[in-house]
Amino acid sequence: QVHLVESGGGLVQAGGSLRLSCAASGSTFSTVGWFRQAPGKEREFVAAINWGIWSGSRTYYADSVKGRFTISRDNAKNTMYLQMNSLKPEDTAVYYCAASKRYTTVVLTTASYDSWGQGTQVTVSS
Repeated sequence: QVHLVESGGGLVQAGGSLRLSCAASGSTFSTVGWFRQAPGKEREFVAAINWGIWSGSRTYYADSVKGRFTISRDNAKNTMYLQMNSLKPEDTAVYYCAASKRYTTVVLTTASYDSWGQGTQVTVSS
C-alpha cells in the first residue's frame, strides 16, 4: 500500500523559511510534486520534479514561487522536499505532496498523480 506522509509545516513570519518533507512508502515514483490549497480556493500546483532514464531529472515551478521555492528528492530515502524561502502571507495554505509511478511532463494537473499525502498547514503571518 502506498503512503505519502508530509511534515514540516507550521507558522512563520513573512520573509521566513520552512522546509516540507514527504516520505513515501510502498512504491517508488517517477514524478512527484507539491500542491497547495488555501481556504475557498482550488488546489493549485506549486512545484514538481520528475526523473526519466533517458531524460534525467527536471524541475517545474509555478510562477508565483519561482526563485523562492526549491523542490528536491532523495531517492535513497524515497523522500522529497520543498524548501520555501522568502515566504509571503499569500503562501498560506495546506500543502500536499503528490506522486505518480509514471514519468510525465504533464505535472501541473492533479490528474497526473495517483497518490496523495494528507496535507500539512503552512501559515505565514504578516
